[in-house]
Amino acid sequence: MNKPQISLGVVIALATAGLFLTVISAGVLSDSQTVPSTGQISGVNVGVYTDSACTVNCTSISWGNVAPGTTVTRTIYIKNTGNIAVTLSMATSGWNPSNANNYLTQAWDRSGYTLGQGASISAMLTLTASANTGSLTSFSYNIVITGTQ
Repeated sequence: MNKPQISLGVVIALATAGLFLTVISAGVLSDSQTVPSTGQISGVNVGVYTDSACTVNCTSISWGNVAPGTTVTRTIYIKNTGNIAVTLSMATSGWNPSNANNYLTQAWDRSGYTLGQGASISAMLTLTASANTGSLTSFSYNIVITGTQ
């Protein structure tokens, strides 16, 4: 009994069609990743608060789900609790996992601001996630706000 032969042209056409459909469907499908997070915040020579009256201490910040390629902002309030003017600065520490800061950038809008004795001001904290967050799925870190005399 003779077996039917499939021509090389048919095999190439089927392979090309399969490759074409794979490329098309890969372009239609999308993937996203959310990045849950938490954070600690502390002040040195200043008080950090969640309300404009500066009565509720801000001890942590929840950034919520931070999608790759997005920016999330939070407002805090800073009060000079000392008896002379201070210059504000912010730093981060204790990143977990230790490489999380390769994918996340913490910034704020009060760097170098001079805050008078007893004065308070709002500050915008901004967390930006890079478009590629690698295998990062959750993170935590500390934000340290300092008032230097």
